Amino acid sequence: MKHFGVLAHSWEGGSLCFRTFCQDGFEQLGGHEHPDVTLDCISFGRSMAAWDAGDHDSIRATLALSVDRLAKAGADFFACPDNTAHMALERPGSDFAIPGLHICEVVADRALADGYSRIGLLGTRYTMEGPLYPRSLAARGLAAVIPDEDDRAKIHEIIFGELVAGVFTDESRRTYAAIIDRLADRGCDAVALVCTEIPLLVTPDVSALPTLDSTRLLAHTAFEVATGRRELPRWRGGPI
Repeated sequence: MKHFGVLAHSWEGGSLCFRTFCQDGFEQLGGHEHPDVTLDCISFGRSMAAWDAGDHDSIRATLALSVDRLAKAGADFFACPDNTAHMALERPGSDFAIPGLHICEVVADRALADGYSRIGLLGTRYTMEGPLYPRSLAARGLAAVIPDEDDRAKIHEIIFGELVAGVFTDESRRTYAAIIDRLADRGCDAVALVCTEIPLLVTPDVSALPTLDSTRLLAHTAFEVATGRRELPRWRGGPI
């Protein structure tokens, strides 16, 4: 089995990916088994000023340091359970020390496999307004739909004001559910939860649309790679 490295950018999303990967092992391998896994997490606060300034190159350098540490720990491949971070991971630069899964490609593959055609996006403002998901979905003939400006502001504020700090309230859950209702009214047949903490707030039972849980989908795919059911990824950073 291959050694999986979790490249965490925020601790809630990183820990959910780590936990899901290990749970897959217990459920599918039995006997308290799972492939080797290492998590590396540089404080999210180190990158916040760069995110606000749009300085993706410096964020890439910070994330590359984490990848280096995962490689030194013995990881064969990595995955970053942070959708927005992929804007920095895709910046030009030296190849990462080990190959990685790309979260947008994982989610888009599942959306296609499940037969969806019009996908609503819930994530940070950077992710919702950025090119990554529209590109990955369009490459498979699928449409990406983002909430309107007011709803995007609410989603973004809740993520950074609550979710990344491990705060999950019923009021915020109702806010997100109402936004999903509006996406359904606009013809969406699924909603992609493309901030890795959102699945901890929005569970399938409170969503009017089927959900694509980016964090757990990434962990499940990493488990398939680690157990030899899927080939090692080849992406080492930079544009897809």
